Amino acid sequence: MLNGDSLTKKGSSGLAAEGFSQAERPPWLTQRVSAETAAVWERMDDLHLNTVCMSASCPNIGECYGAHRATFLILGGVCTRNCRFCAVPKGRPEKLDPEEPGRLVEAIRKLRLRHVVITSVTRDDLDDGGAGQFALCIAKIRAECPGLTTEVLVPDFLGDADALDIVLGAAPEVFNHNVETVPRLYPHVRPQADYGRSLAVLKRVAQRGVCQVKTGLMLGLGEQEQEVMEVLDDLVNAGVTSLTLGQYLRPTPEHWPVAEYITPERFRWFKDIAHGKGFSQVAAGPLVRSSYHAEESYHSERERC
Repeated sequence: MLNGDSLTKKGSSGLAAEGFSQAERPPWLTQRVSAETAAVWERMDDLHLNTVCMSASCPNIGECYGAHRATFLILGGVCTRNCRFCAVPKGRPEKLDPEEPGRLVEAIRKLRLRHVVITSVTRDDLDDGGAGQFALCIAKIRAECPGLTTEVLVPDFLGDADALDIVLGAAPEVFNHNVETVPRLYPHVRPQADYGRSLAVLKRVAQRGVCQVKTGLMLGLGEQEQEVMEVLDDLVNAGVTSLTLGQYLRPTPEHWPVAEYITPERFRWFKDIAHGKGFSQVAAGPLVRSSYHAEESYHSERERC
């Protein structure tokens, strides 16, 4: 296991200092479940829609469902990649559903959303990686929900610039692609991904003039402080404006082990460092995820643009 001296410099108070074993989570990771959670869950089930909130076992599902927020997972519920940190099911995916954009709009109306986040499983089996379905969903939203803003969190499309341009052509207000971790850990936790390819995706999006270019990192996988600093520099140089930093939580015993639990104080330190490096928007904390408070982040960033 690659735990080494990960994130222990400059006063870090992580797993070793706080005395938490990998089998127990510290108290700051406890979240309450809202009574509204079950109602929203049933609504998604009735519409045969996936959300990353459920599929990826997001710890904020109670808070977000309680506030009528959800991050929709399109292109089915089965991923073609086998990342060792992710709870989304892997295997042979189903065929694309032409009715998915319409059901997505219905869910948006029922949840009374003003800002919608759309992500997907990775579909390396499709010629365009699913880019066309992203574009169809955005077009359907624009046609039937005027005034609604859209945020996409996309896979790397295997570096296919044409596929990426299909999504960019639909003009989402926010474009997100996660690098997830430091380059050294890619072969271990993201064996089918490539750090340089992900950077190239973000750089191309920034060059196209998208206002909010966003990415996210998980901490606690075994990364070291200097590696994180180097990634932050790479992201700023690629044109990324918004950053999310959250704690990696092991979905099951079969997934990659947690190397360290990072304290809230340490996340605040990382947030200050990221702002100092040039990010205009930074959300950092143990329970922060890619779409955490996405609407507030969008409106704050829009003022800069």
